[in-house]
Amino acid sequence: MKVRESALRLKRFEAEEKAQKASSLEQMVREFEQMAMDLERQIQAEEERTGVRDSTHFAYSTFARSAAQRRENLLASISDLQAKLDTAIVERDDLLAELEQVDAVQQRDDERMHSHNLRSEPLHASGS
Repeated sequence: MKVRESALRLKRFEAEEKAQKASSLEQMVREFEQMAMDLERQIQAEEERTGVRDSTHFAYSTFARSAAQRRENLLASISDLQAKLDTAIVERDDLLAELEQVDAVQQRDDERMHSHNLRSEPLHASGS
């Protein structure tokens, strides 16, 4: 019984760890998306300020060009993180499904043990 309880605790720990990893990746994706949107707004503001929107034009703002490069790097990072997040979610969900199965078996065994103990308890005679 101790082995099963230890295995159950380990599964719970692993599931919690996977859930935390997925949550952290989700947060990073949201932050990177926000930073990319901020850079996009900065690029648009710079293009309006200079009046040059063609990034191949010789007078295109170096600030807008470097902000666009940072935005592209962020978008690539978001794509990479999203792939990692998708994997983490699958791993988390698989572990949670395993945990549910182990929990169900544990609960069923506990109920069997409890009902077995109730049947095997001797009845006390009254009036002794």
